[in-house]
Amino acid sequence: MLALVGARVERGARPGVGAGDVEHHLRGEGLTPRRWGNGPADRYGWHAHQDHKVLYCVSGSIVFHTRSHGDVELGPGDRLDLTPGTDHAATVGPDGVECVEAFRPER
Repeated sequence: MLALVGARVERGARPGVGAGDVEHHLRGEGLTPRRWGNGPADRYGWHAHQDHKVLYCVSGSIVFHTRSHGDVELGPGDRLDLTPGTDHAATVGPDGVECVEAFRPER
């Protein structure tokens, strides 16, 4: 596991499973997951969320850019947790990406 300020990456947290399995797992954590995907080299600009973000990379790859620790690449089975207010951006890898994410409201 790679720990970052405001972020935590767990490599191979759910290897070799499909999006439906990840959604089921996140529902078991009491979350409401949603699937999304993007084509090669798509980008997300800098932003932050008010809630805790949980994201699994199901297929392909994506690089999350963080201000405090640089780039963090995710591949199939990797999980990323971002604490509320963590600035990040992202760039999709050369084969596109499919992810499942959910948000845990902060109490």
